[in-house]
Amino acid sequence: MPNEHIVKTYDEELNRLTNTIVAMGGLAESQLSDAIHALVKRDTNLASEVVAQDPRVDQLETEVESQALRLLALRQPLARDLREILSSLKISSDLERICDYAANVAKRSITLSQTPVARPIQALPHMARIAQTQIKNVLDAYVERDAEKALQVWEGDEELDELYTSFFRELLTYMMEDPRFITPGTHLLFMAKNIERIGDHATNIAETIHFLIHGTPPQGSRQKRDRTSSSVVLPGPKGIVDSETSTR
Repeated sequence: MPNEHIVKTYDEELNRLTNTIVAMGGLAESQLSDAIHALVKRDTNLASEVVAQDPRVDQLETEVESQALRLLALRQPLARDLREILSSLKISSDLERICDYAANVAKRSITLSQTPVARPIQALPHMARIAQTQIKNVLDAYVERDAEKALQVWEGDEELDELYTSFFRELLTYMMEDPRFITPGTHLLFMAKNIERIGDHATNIAETIHFLIHGTPPQGSRQKRDRTSSSVVLPGPKGIVDSETSTR
């Protein structure tokens, strides 16, 4: 009976750890959704609420760390149980960064609400919906301990990268054509990068889930389609070109 009680208590503690991660994931989803809604509706009150939620995310991450350290110290887990605890620390760190990026989007939306509406802004909600789907799917994979579902998120990051590259070029074009657009355009560029980074952290979580279940990371390397680092702005008809392709 004592051993049965110990096992039951241990399982309850692992479940509590999982539930804290899921709570963080729910906040990450809602933070990004609210940040984009605040941007589109120019709702500064909602944007401020998103920013104000940041300490709650930090508190949950601290709870994950505390629970994980307690399990490591008292239970001395091995094999799969050890991976469960180590994975929770990595996933909570990625979720905290996702919420930070969502808060950054909200902060910049407050500034943008004081400028005229920028037409390219409509591309951001589409990017955000893809990032939200990635977060939802990777959290489902975590709850279900589904490595295949996690792998789909890991392999699906290319679409968000390509959208970011396209948006980057469109914004640079607007900024070249109209200097009055430089300030709002710069804010939009940072916001788009924040969303692209949210997708990267979702794929990090997918890698961690694969490790949690199989004990190894996914095979192969993740394809990145973000080509903004090789884009060069040139005067005249050439406009924006890729430095990698322009030298061939």
